[in-house]
Amino acid sequence: MKRSRFFNTIRIASVALVLVLTGGCTNLDEVLSDRITSDNFLQTKEDVIRDFLRPFEHSYWTIQGGATFMLQENSSDELMTPNRQGDWFDGGQFQRVHYHTWTPNDGYTSDAWNALYGGVTLATNTLEDLQGITDPARFNMTQAELDDMIAEVRTLRAWLNLRLLDFYRNIVLVKKVKGESQGGLQVPPQEAFSYIEQELKESIPNLPTRQSLGANAIGRWTQGGAAALLVRLYLNAKVYTGTDHFADCATVCTDILAGKYGQYALESRWDAPFDYTNPTSGETVFGFPGSFAQTHWQYDGGMYFWMLPVNATFYFGFTDFGTANPKYALQPGRDVDSTEYSFALGKPFIKFQKYPDDVRLKTYKNLGNSKREGMFLQGYLPYINSNGRVDTVRSTKGPYPLFFRDQVGLFLGAKPGTKIADKTSNMNNADQNSGITPVKYPYYPSSDLNKISSAYAEIRLAEIYYSLAECKYRAGDKAGAAVLLNTVRARNYPAGSPSLYKPDGSQLTDQEMLDEWGREFLVEGRRRTDMIRWGVFNTGSWWDKQPDADNHTAIFPIGQNVLNVSTQLKQNPGY
Repeated sequence: MKRSRFFNTIRIASVALVLVLTGGCTNLDEVLSDRITSDNFLQTKEDVIRDFLRPFEHSYWTIQGGATFMLQENSSDELMTPNRQGDWFDGGQFQRVHYHTWTPNDGYTSDAWNALYGGVTLATNTLEDLQGITDPARFNMTQAELDDMIAEVRTLRAWLNLRLLDFYRNIVLVKKVKGESQGGLQVPPQEAFSYIEQELKESIPNLPTRQSLGANAIGRWTQGGAAALLVRLYLNAKVYTGTDHFADCATVCTDILAGKYGQYALESRWDAPFDYTNPTSGETVFGFPGSFAQTHWQYDGGMYFWMLPVNATFYFGFTDFGTANPKYALQPGRDVDSTEYSFALGKPFIKFQKYPDDVRLKTYKNLGNSKREGMFLQGYLPYINSNGRVDTVRSTKGPYPLFFRDQVGLFLGAKPGTKIADKTSNMNNADQNSGITPVKYPYYPSSDLNKISSAYAEIRLAEIYYSLAECKYRAGDKAGAAVLLNTVRARNYPAGSPSLYKPDGSQLTDQEMLDEWGREFLVEGRRRTDMIRWGVFNTGSWWDKQPDADNHTAIFPIGQNVLNVSTQLKQNPGY
């Protein structure tokens, strides 16, 4: 893939910003004949474009930066970061996320706040610059171009604010940064909800459509993207404010699917929304462009590269990032004796196995020519080693062959099916065999020109189908919900598969709806939010997790490091 002009421009903008912040003479008495300040930084159209793009890369980073991905997934019934014989214990911090026993002194409670507000601050600063342009012709721009930029940055900020509302509920609405010496006061959730809603509604008319941008749509907020954020806001409104907006959510979903906000279409293959062709996919409603040569946050940092078993890179033939050290894996569905657990929640791999003809259940395998099959790393992972011999992925603790299984325990070198004496299966007793891992974004071999070239699909059209299906289900229209879900699900099964829902929707229950959200959006950073909306995040049981004493952990504490700096903030209830 060609180097991304989007992020190349951002890189140039970052250099320019450093020059602005660090340049100049140290003699404060000197009379300067030339100086760059916030008032005259914008001199050309290129300056305006750089200013416009500046908040976007930081916002891309926030999909995992500040532990945002970890907090969404590890606190749910989906992913785990267990103690693997001393690896990833890290003072028990990930176990506290799993057990919902985090405290304001855990660094990630501050990190997520700071990461998201870093984006809000950058976006607000850019907005003030853009809104301060009174004569766009001076920059060889039209008013429509300027209005488009303003609308896109407002939408970007709304996306960040929506995530802050979801994480912390009692948040500060940053509307001005220039000349400000401290942040504002927190507002009630309803006020934050109304503000985000207003920002999106006012921005939509000035936003481009996907079609008007053509191949350059990736990384740009469009009418469809902003409308999809309204869907997220309305779908979770009852959690956020106590008042449901499912009818509003259904209306916006229907309008999106009807093409009111641009033309979109589902892919025919399950993996296409995550492949290197996804920047121009009709299913990508909003995404951040990525490439091996430039930025690819979903592939490193705190996301998918840390979801790979140790030494799995040899199996892929992808060695550019070195070998892996597995931070994440799916929570187990079976005990050490391979007996399925009885709880209804969790067991993500077993939830896939419920429909055994699901093509995603195949073991992930690179097929050559930028193609792959299957979504899970499971069992033995064979490859040809440097001596030209068939080998299999091995432990760094042995080195014995690793057999990846839907179980957690100290299996060590035990062959599959062998009963082990230690029956303990919990967050503090795992080895490198423990847990199956999904591979949604491909790891093509190092020799493949399309390696690590996928965009990050933050919003897919499938989400709109599922959101509308949930609204119909909640309104009593199970048949309508089943049709919508099957429209997406059909690509996961062979033609005529019995795994598709019956047209009358009779198989749909609250648990099945939540399970299906988990299958389609596995490890896409939303599981906690979905569990809270379905009322089971605090009351449910899953592997090595008992119900919480109360529901105050539905939102995170504001980190103590944040409170120490911003003394006007009030801690969230229960902390």
